[in-house]
Amino acid sequence: RGALPPIRGFMFDLDGTLVLGDRAGRSYDVLPGAIEVLTRLRERGIPWVVLTNGSAHPPAQQAARLRGVGLPVEDAQMLTPSSITAGVLLARGVRRVLVLGSPGVGHVLRESGIEITFTGEPDCERVDAVYIGCHPECGMRDIEAACHSIWAGARCYVASDVPFFASRAGRTIGYSYAIVGAVRRMTKVRPIITGKPSQHALRHVARTLGVKPAEVGVVGDDPLVEMIMARRGGATGFAVCTGTTSRAQWRRQPLARRPHHLLEGVGDLLALLERGARPS
Repeated sequence: RGALPPIRGFMFDLDGTLVLGDRAGRSYDVLPGAIEVLTRLRERGIPWVVLTNGSAHPPAQQAARLRGVGLPVEDAQMLTPSSITAGVLLARGVRRVLVLGSPGVGHVLRESGIEITFTGEPDCERVDAVYIGCHPECGMRDIEAACHSIWAGARCYVASDVPFFASRAGRTIGYSYAIVGAVRRMTKVRPIITGKPSQHALRHVARTLGVKPAEVGVVGDDPLVEMIMARRGGATGFAVCTGTTSRAQWRRQPLARRPHHLLEGVGDLLALLERGARPS
């Protein structure tokens, strides 16, 4: 309620906020108001990005699919956890990574100059880090290779440690969450989360937008993801009721997971901004 704090850019979640799709991310139904909000922000010169916790597809490929259903998302505006992971790994001197994921999970890492390997390839366990992402075909050989790498000293990173995401079918299980559960139980390691709700993600978003983390408006459908990220980083959280969380469920959230503004859908963001609560 009331005037918004200074907001100079927006981050939008994808599934449950802008679209509802199949679990593979190959087809989407655009949610009401999504195209209009992104278009209006662009017309007003307010920067925005889309950050999904889905890691199966490279950002440019994901952006092209969204443009195909009418969302005006340029390649540079599409972020995935792998976008963030590449920067984190390079900053920490990581040069070789075992990827537990589909080929698209490691695409950005390879483009950034990091050597990636997959289970079954030569010396796949001799790595600096293990990176867990979307891996529908994950089996025990993958789990075992990851564990041996971690026992040998590799650090463990994960794209998303969230149990569910929103799809046409309702709440859909997150693959990486299940994989991390197995690896963590075997190794006792605490994986480093690079996607939402990590502050790695919020800082990457802010740098991409050219603003401070506290100047970001975070729009999403999950109290355990976008709202925790916003609250921890001093950003402003906008919750929608079109994904994993209903209005009644939002109202029951503790402060650490509560949005600053509750919207029925992303289209309501336009009305909120036009009421005089204008970003700086």
